[in-house]
Amino acid sequence: MPHNIIKLKNGLRLIHKEVDSPISHFGVLVNAGTRDESLEQMGLAHFVEHTIFKGTEKRNAFRVISRMEAVGGDLNASTSKEETYFHTSFLSADYPRAVELLSDIFFHAVFPEKELEKEKTVVLEEINYYKDSPSELIFDDFEDLVFAGHPLGKNILGTKQSVKKMKRQVILDFIARNYTLNNIVLASVGRIPTAKLVRLCERYFGCESVVDCPRARAPFTDFKPTTLRVKKKTTQTNVMLGQPAYSIQNDKRVPFLLLNNLLGGQGMNTRLNMSVREKKGLAYSIESNYTSFSDTGLFAIYFGCDNHNTDLCLDLIKKELQKLRDQKLGAMQLYYAKKQFVGQLALSNEGKLNEMLALGHTALFFDEVDTIEESIAEIEAVTAEQILDVANEILLPDQFSTLIFE
Repeated sequence: MPHNIIKLKNGLRLIHKEVDSPISHFGVLVNAGTRDESLEQMGLAHFVEHTIFKGTEKRNAFRVISRMEAVGGDLNASTSKEETYFHTSFLSADYPRAVELLSDIFFHAVFPEKELEKEKTVVLEEINYYKDSPSELIFDDFEDLVFAGHPLGKNILGTKQSVKKMKRQVILDFIARNYTLNNIVLASVGRIPTAKLVRLCERYFGCESVVDCPRARAPFTDFKPTTLRVKKKTTQTNVMLGQPAYSIQNDKRVPFLLLNNLLGGQGMNTRLNMSVREKKGLAYSIESNYTSFSDTGLFAIYFGCDNHNTDLCLDLIKKELQKLRDQKLGAMQLYYAKKQFVGQLALSNEGKLNEMLALGHTALFFDEVDTIEESIAEIEAVTAEQILDVANEILLPDQFSTLIFE
């Protein structure tokens, strides 16, 4: 049976998985991120994530931070192109403290002007950090190349100029526009009976008024393959190549997840790692990534190598892509590809924080959330023909954009 999504009296959705663990995790997940900003407000979603912890109507910034840390808990947040997560991990006995604090932060943050100015400096240093790390920066710049002129291409951190211009009213307007009923999910994995958690959430979240305001996102439809070379003062060439892929709701997403894992996923035995690193010793790091968004997706390959080996690495990559387009996986190849992916999925769910975030993420886009057993069954149902099909739709170097830091 799928996990139940419970609706509070005010309409907020709650998903909870009971586990017998001394550590529990609770979060507020919002379907709002970088793509929901205007061009002149680059970095706003991320800045909200930073500054929402800087004080509420009844707590100053120190008391917000100390509320969970005083009992050994952890309070954190993150921002992506489409989502913002606020979450805490804690001893299971501290559920009331955790739920109350996140409610206070989420509904009653005051964004003091003095704290906003201090946090701008922090974010500017974060921008400097990424600019000094070409192997990190290239991922953001590649998205900007693929999604040129579209909100999905904007850097999550924003620019120094846009951050310096952030104003309190702009933050409040962004929250009012995007932190709406249909865009919020409460997620929990921990040792507490569902009925008791529902009572806690009704007390601290259910009593708050949350409006339901439909929001339209601009679709991405205008991809044009582009190659860009950028001079960088580095000892290594960093390269990314790829193109748009399947959305989170596309039926071909799961076969492509399996294909991407086989090509350049987590394992050291991926086809790209074996071809470029293990057999030729040409790169320390090579990987492929697939990110699905609400209406599109992104497939990308990254590697770093000596300046003289760039073309050789690209040729080896193209050969591996060609094999996957031309040769259907044999029965044993498909069996072990599934077995590896299922094992990685199970291991990732051993981390209960990751499981909580995954449950909430799925609940933001679907009416129900599958159990891990149902997810495994979906992977097991993938056929070699489906993998060959998605390979011939996406693994096409002639349609790739390429970004090279050299």
